Amino acid sequence: MPQQIPSQFPVDLQAGTAVGVSINFNGGGDAVFSQNYSTADQIKSNLINYFLTYKGERPLQPNFGANMRDFVFEQITTPNNDLLLDRIKSELQNNFPAVSLQDVQLFTSEDYNTIQVVIKYNINPFGIQDQLNLTFQ
Repeated sequence: MPQQIPSQFPVDLQAGTAVGVSINFNGGGDAVFSQNYSTADQIKSNLINYFLTYKGERPLQPNFGANMRDFVFEQITTPNNDLLLDRIKSELQNNFPAVSLQDVQLFTSEDYNTIQVVIKYNINPFGIQDQLNLTFQ
């Protein structure tokens, strides 16, 4: 009789093996950095890092980054919000092929010139669903 094997990233099956560095950078004890022990957490950290980085900011990778903070200095209008949504969709599609977008929501505050972006996504082919909240001020 065939046995159903759960879909998991191979690295996640090795207990105690870190996948990468967490984006919050506040390791406990003697550690400088916190570590991620699951691929889903590492993908979320990678997305945060990508969306908060300007193109040209990262040495030796001039095309890394999404320039999302530029939208804070624009008028909060429907056309600019549509441009922001289009950029999020295209950046995810072009740079994260393992991530499929479920939904993107924008919450704007004209008084405080703040944009909050909520990105709901799936990690293919493992069916992991997650949500990313970014705030640009």
